[in-house]
Amino acid sequence: MKVLASYIKENGKWIVLIFGLGGILGADMVFNQIPIQEIGYGIGLYFILIVSILGIDFWKFYRRYQMIKELEKSICFSLDNLLEPKNLFEEEYQILLRILMKEKQKNQNEMEQRSKELKEYYTMWVHQIKTPISALRLLLQEKDKEMDLAEERDELFEIEQYVEMVLQYMRLGSETTDFVLRKVNMDSIIREAIHKYARLFIRRKIALHYTPIQMPIVTDEKWMCFVIGQLLSNALKYTPSGYVTIKTEQEGVLVIEDTGIGIRAEDLPRVFEKGYTGYNGHADKCATGIGLYLCKRILDQLSHEIQIESLEGKGTKVRIFYGNIKKHIE
Repeated sequence: MKVLASYIKENGKWIVLIFGLGGILGADMVFNQIPIQEIGYGIGLYFILIVSILGIDFWKFYRRYQMIKELEKSICFSLDNLLEPKNLFEEEYQILLRILMKEKQKNQNEMEQRSKELKEYYTMWVHQIKTPISALRLLLQEKDKEMDLAEERDELFEIEQYVEMVLQYMRLGSETTDFVLRKVNMDSIIREAIHKYARLFIRRKIALHYTPIQMPIVTDEKWMCFVIGQLLSNALKYTPSGYVTIKTEQEGVLVIEDTGIGIRAEDLPRVFEKGYTGYNGHADKCATGIGLYLCKRILDQLSHEIQIESLEGKGTKVRIFYGNIKKHIE
């Protein structure tokens, strides 16, 4: 009905004129006392001819409309498939479209160039700042023999973690990632992450319950270690006392559970959103809302799944599902 209404609106004056001429012709024949049978025959032929012509013209109009609707799916990428203009107005409209497309491509190229330059700068910055961090760590190790610098070393560790997070964020946002999928044992990944955070577990007196998990999975070892590390970091950050448990519930499911302050029920649906910190994040002024967002993005790209359940004041349980093991091995 929308197409028919548009066609009538566009050609209304000609339709009225044609049928008006038919009415005048019929009136003229009646005025000249032509037999009614001949008048009916002539008017009938006239209207059949007109309706046929209008029907064919409407069908062409409808087909052109359908072709334009199909073009809407690709018009944002290219104007090469535009239909031949039927008149001067369509030709001018297509010229306007080409001007707009050219301007859009220019703006897009400029944005991509700026984005590329920013990524290159931040990547360079991350690598450059690692040098003074390493030097500072060496200095602290030398002075640690003379005085207790445990707190300073913890702060340095936090700086390193934030720098590593920036680097992973930049890598994940690039056009190509360095994912290397292969069959690995989950125990080696977990042990590497535990070793990284062992000092914080000891200093904060948080117990770690872990029995070696001999679970073969197909994943990227480096990225998965980053994910496990982020989850351990969160558990340590929001567990003032108690313990952290790493275990499996069933084949292909890893669980990291803590006895910390937990997450409010209203915050749970949004914990994977970029920049969302929730109530506890607002209380912790250093929270960025990036850690869990990165974990979710990385696991999605590795075809793994992550789920979080929590009770405020009771603790948090994170599950990682490695449901793609069989698919990749086959």
